[in-house]
Amino acid sequence: MNYRHSFHAGNSADVVKHSLLIALVRALQQKPGALTLIDTHAGCGLYDLEGDTAQRTGEAMHGVMRAFADHDPLLDDYRAAVRAVNEGDDPRFYPGSPRVLEQLLRPQDVLILNEMHPEDAKALRAAMRGTPAAVHQRDAYELWLALLPTRTPRGMVVVDPPFEQTDERARITATLAAAHRKWAHGVTVIWYPLKDRDTHERWKAQLGRLGIPKFMTIEHWLYDADQPGIYNGAGLFIVNPPYAFTQGLPPMLEALRAALAPEGHSGTLTGEWLVR
Repeated sequence: MNYRHSFHAGNSADVVKHSLLIALVRALQQKPGALTLIDTHAGCGLYDLEGDTAQRTGEAMHGVMRAFADHDPLLDDYRAAVRAVNEGDDPRFYPGSPRVLEQLLRPQDVLILNEMHPEDAKALRAAMRGTPAAVHQRDAYELWLALLPTRTPRGMVVVDPPFEQTDERARITATLAAAHRKWAHGVTVIWYPLKDRDTHERWKAQLGRLGIPKFMTIEHWLYDADQPGIYNGAGLFIVNPPYAFTQGLPPMLEALRAALAPEGHSGTLTGEWLVR
């Protein structure tokens, strides 16, 4: 599955991912110590929802536009992050994870971004100009391991690949196992698309066998029954989610599910412990 960020900016997966990233960082920032935030597959950083690639799919209409039409206050932080990169109330531009994370930085925090694709890396540098973010253009899995343990006592790694390669899941599994050996207490967030339920269940079983404690899975299935051959939703694996985050998770997930449910479907958005 090819999931290039620019074609899917602002879709339902982005709404869920960025809402939960904001909640995760806010929970980590309840302690004053410095954080290192690392995004291994950062993309372009900022997307024009009226541009050719976004218009080709039109997925923002079923994601960010639904979130803006909703009035649940639990989505206020997400909507504020999108408004921060726009001049008016209506979202013309969409912030990728780099711009969302940059908005959350405190003076003591560090943001490290990586994007291997040459065109996207160039766009990322332009999008992050004037911010304190460091931008790399390296193999994502090599960088993930090279930067651990972080220089600050606490940190979070966001892994958000396009799933273009057939061995993407295997590389994530192997790198996560090695990363946990180096940095057992760190927070890791891994985004994934949901298309084939059997493939996903096999991958979950493989990850569960790594024996990593405090391993959560969040799954957003858009439709009430699987739609063969199409994108059915997305989710996150989260290693070491902070307590403040998990306590506030159920109402947040319900707010997101209700806002993003396609016409004629209720969908499901659940958070469960894969390993605890």
